[in-house]
Amino acid sequence: MYILIAILIFGILIFVHELGHFLSAKALDVQVNEFSICMGPAIFKKQKGETLYALRCIPIGGYCAMEGEDEESENPRAFTSKAWWRRLIILLAGSFMNYVAGFLVLIVLYSGAAGFSTPRISGFFEGCPLESESGLQEGDELYKIDGRRVFIYSDVGMLLGRNSTGVYDLVVKRGGKFVELNDFAMQPQLYTVDGEQTYKYGLYFAAEEKTVGSLLKYSWNTSLDFARLVWMGLEDLISGLVSVDEMSGPVGIVSVIAETGKASETVSAGLMNIAYLGAFIAINLAVMNLLPLPALDGGRIFLLLVNTVVFAVTKKKIPSKFEGYIHAAGMVLLLAFMAFVTFKDIWKLFA
Repeated sequence: MYILIAILIFGILIFVHELGHFLSAKALDVQVNEFSICMGPAIFKKQKGETLYALRCIPIGGYCAMEGEDEESENPRAFTSKAWWRRLIILLAGSFMNYVAGFLVLIVLYSGAAGFSTPRISGFFEGCPLESESGLQEGDELYKIDGRRVFIYSDVGMLLGRNSTGVYDLVVKRGGKFVELNDFAMQPQLYTVDGEQTYKYGLYFAAEEKTVGSLLKYSWNTSLDFARLVWMGLEDLISGLVSVDEMSGPVGIVSVIAETGKASETVSAGLMNIAYLGAFIAINLAVMNLLPLPALDGGRIFLLLVNTVVFAVTKKKIPSKFEGYIHAAGMVLLLAFMAFVTFKDIWKLFA
């Protein structure tokens, strides 16, 4: 059941993304020739007006094919005939819809919470060395750790754990002002908690009662945290902290979602955990699609801006066919990479 739910989540996210392009194109008077979910041969298709609607058999994407998108067209309703800002809105709309979808799922999930943990210090363990006039104080809100924003309470442990030196550059909000604590040493100490000895930083954190405002704030901050995690993952990949072997494609993600559902104590808890992962994937797709790589929306946006600057300087446009060649090559490389990652995921399942 959970595998089917995972596949359904992918289908919904693809539909939402392409729907963003489709609705914005229609609203801005761009002719849409085809609106397709998934890739490959069509399972179902129907022509309605100027647009062919299709469901295809390979669940790795989808597309909203607009007139003149990758080729020259004399049609006044062609994509390339429209002002650059209209084209920019259309290209951004897919990622925008994915991000909004993830944000709305988080609101629904958190609406049942009684309150939210915050990164504001409400007290210290007895004898905690971090409390001092020149150090941390009760009421401080951890705002940044080593230059990275603390969006939600769980960021505290995550960001502290990324620094193995035990010396941090902190920014805290204190009395409405920002206070910098540079080269601040924070080492876990041995404390007795509930009769057991464990290593802790010795900080108590405050909770915030759920209101409409706190619900929206916490959901929004969580969505920002999800987006930041994508960028941090890319940084770790480029720096070599993680390897390509640790990456997963659709098959691996479906497997993770299914295992998450199975590991949950109840079906309702499993569905909530899967929905949480679905929100993360939606925001992940929104961010990844905006990378300036050929065939992705970000690559199209990059070339659109380059073309706009070139036209402003030379009064000449870069021919659409050349841009089409770049995106076609990018699509081939993207499909090859997806095939590699998918093969690796399948190998892991049966290894």
